[in-house]
Amino acid sequence: MTAVNDTPVQLTDDEIFTAHEGGKLAVGATASLADPRALSIAYTPGVARVSRAIAADPSLADRYTWAGRLVAVVSDGTAVLGLGDIGPRASLPVMEGKAALFKAFGGLDSIPLVLDTTDVDEIVETLVRLRPSFGAVNLEDVSAPRCFELEAKLIEALDVPVMHDDQHGTAVVTLAALRGANTVLGKDIADQRVVVSGAGAAGVAITRILLAAGAGEVTLVDSRGIIHAGRAGLNPVKEQLAPLTNGSGLRGGLDVALRGADVFVGVSSAQVPEEQVASMAAGSVVFALSNPDPEVHPEVAARHAAVVATGRSDFPNQINNVLAFPGIFRGALDAGARRITEGMKLAAAGAIAAVAAEDLAVDRIVPSALDPRVGPEVAAAVALAAAEDGVA
Repeated sequence: MTAVNDTPVQLTDDEIFTAHEGGKLAVGATASLADPRALSIAYTPGVARVSRAIAADPSLADRYTWAGRLVAVVSDGTAVLGLGDIGPRASLPVMEGKAALFKAFGGLDSIPLVLDTTDVDEIVETLVRLRPSFGAVNLEDVSAPRCFELEAKLIEALDVPVMHDDQHGTAVVTLAALRGANTVLGKDIADQRVVVSGAGAAGVAITRILLAAGAGEVTLVDSRGIIHAGRAGLNPVKEQLAPLTNGSGLRGGLDVALRGADVFVGVSSAQVPEEQVASMAAGSVVFALSNPDPEVHPEVAARHAAVVATGRSDFPNQINNVLAFPGIFRGALDAGARRITEGMKLAAAGAIAAVAAEDLAVDRIVPSALDPRVGPEVAAAVALAAAEDGVA
């Protein structure tokens, strides 16, 4: 079941498979080919003049081809939605859908590239060799912890914006939603202790953006319990976060972390018993974002929390990445940015929260994914932040 304009609808296999038959994308010409003159301009002999000009000045490619504003949507199919490691071919329908969202909500052309390798260096080498064909890279559905290494290496190897949306898109919308919730409740993030359950791609990025936004304290919990300095067996990413989190020095599992906490953000498959939600502080906020099964059912969470959000479209307050990534990439490309900075992500979260502020309520802490204002507002804020951060 999904929802359109907050109205739940039933989807059948027939309509889903029929809609995907032949794929969801096509290439359309922007130049006229209606007569011999038009053909001569668009292709031979006219195109040769443009190619010669680009050969003499490669920077002209951004003006006279689509590459400068083309987003490559790249995946190896190792962490697809709630499906896991299903491989590149099975991931392609998702990447096609992502490309369609880029066009609909960001006005950007994009092309799916699913790669038949999980080797980080091979993926980097492939994209470096393909670099003349695109102007930005959206990494999608790459498993952790490889995704951290892959993103970092691509940012260094390429001179275009690179962002792993499962990390940063989720983090941006989560921060925007928390700002909306706090406005409704009259609370300040600086006074809150936030528990993040799940230390994969999304959990790590959410932790980092909440710290950057001034959260009072963030407690990060993985499958083995609370992450803290000195805990054995931490990977390098968790080791970096350990001294920055868990300021209260808690030890134990999620039950310990949630006791008295102000905010819960779930981005793992771990189910949370009702009594643990009940142990949180009064007026708490619960974001149970796992799909298709939230960590705690929203109706159960609402018995104890003041604001509840999920990643699903058939409950109020959907935390949906489509609110973030189209505008982030559009703003980065509009500004000619070569990187996506922390400041640009914070600006995106602020823009989403600002759109939501016009119609805030406990069941409307973020705008609808279909709100046409979001993409342009996010793009404008991100472009401005790129200039302020000196990457434009």
